[in-house]
Amino acid sequence: MMQFLLMILSMTPLCFKKNMFWMVQLMMMMMMMMFMNLILNIMNFSTLSYLMGCDLISYGLILLSIWISSLMIMASENLYKKKFYDNFFLLNIILLLIMLYLTFSMMNLFLFYLFFEGSLIPTLMLIIGWGYQPERIQAGMYLLFYTLFVSLPLLLGIFFIYNKMNSMMMYFMKFYDYNMLLLYVSMVMAFLVKMPMYFTHLWLPKAHVEAPVSGSMILAAIMLKLGGYGLLRVLIMLQKINLKIGLIWVIISLVGGFYISLKCFCQVDMKSLIAYSSVAHMSIVIGGIMTMNYWGFMGAYILMIGHGLCSSGMFCLSNISYERIGSRSLFLNKGMMNFMPSMSMWWFLFMSSNMAAPPSLNLMGEISLINSLISWSWLSMIMLMGVSFFSAGYSLYLYSYTQHGKYNMGVYSFYSGVSREYLMLLLHWLPLNILVLKIEYSMIWF
Repeated sequence: MMQFLLMILSMTPLCFKKNMFWMVQLMMMMMMMMFMNLILNIMNFSTLSYLMGCDLISYGLILLSIWISSLMIMASENLYKKKFYDNFFLLNIILLLIMLYLTFSMMNLFLFYLFFEGSLIPTLMLIIGWGYQPERIQAGMYLLFYTLFVSLPLLLGIFFIYNKMNSMMMYFMKFYDYNMLLLYVSMVMAFLVKMPMYFTHLWLPKAHVEAPVSGSMILAAIMLKLGGYGLLRVLIMLQKINLKIGLIWVIISLVGGFYISLKCFCQVDMKSLIAYSSVAHMSIVIGGIMTMNYWGFMGAYILMIGHGLCSSGMFCLSNISYERIGSRSLFLNKGMMNFMPSMSMWWFLFMSSNMAAPPSLNLMGEISLINSLISWSWLSMIMLMGVSFFSAGYSLYLYSYTQHGKYNMGVYSFYSGVSREYLMLLLHWLPLNILVLKIEYSMIWF
């Protein structure tokens, strides 16, 4: 695992040279291909050292991190054209990738916490440094305070576990089962805020609306998955107490997911709508993890990967419209089918993936999660029907509102996308729909 970390570190000098924008991206792509060839033991941890290790959950999320980081550079060509601190931007992305790589590959619980919180800093710099409106400072503060408020209890919980276990290795956590309410709340809340669970989700739409396209991509694709990854790791040693209290989180997330799905129909900003749809998808993931059964854990992992690719692609699409028209408002982005006809197909493909149409990973994940929640309690079917139905609803609403109708007269030119944008969308969409063919890797890791 260390060789890939050294490879990312060796990219940092490139950020201080001129015209290295695409070079860094090519190196990330190359690293992605090398990481894909890693020989992995599906059932257990492999490539172990004293600090780092990799099992299938880490492997999938590290791959996603490298992939999305390279696509973030691709999406931000505007910065390179305008020479808007592009070298510092590259450095920021590489720092973020280092933090994420270390978060997902650490075997030590304290170091996992350290990098889990550390990944917040480059994200904050992306939002405050390259965001679009003056409100980005407020969005950054929201992000910071929501996350840091629950961060200290998590640290104290980790120290308490060290005191009891005399070890912080994640691998040994399965031999313990703590039936303690305070420990449970302190360990789980940090991850639920990061997911984000309903009631603690307010930072997400704010951060998304103010962030540049690269910030939105990394927030939607990786940052929300840190919470799910943490829950999958930590719940192993909190099983007894989770059987009593897990019910509360499932109810909050399902009812919240249903309410958020309705709230999507009230949005007038494209980015805001996509951000709220992320909250709705993640609420089903929380429900699946908290039922603590086989289907739930697998479905959560698959939907996390699928949603990461799909949501990131949708933020790219909204940015493409924003660069042409100068606004993300749904009132101005109308009739885009006349204006950018070939982009309309990509809108349709991503919207269909977002509403979990086959053959996307989202469908596989949602089937698995619905299976787990209904086998846990048939009453959850009521809310799940609502969430699934309205997820199709707001996806179609966004598609038909932006693509159809009478286009804005201020947009008087015909300007379709450039090849870089189509390639970027293809690189989001292909893994999202091709990975279904290798679904057995995701289905037997537990």
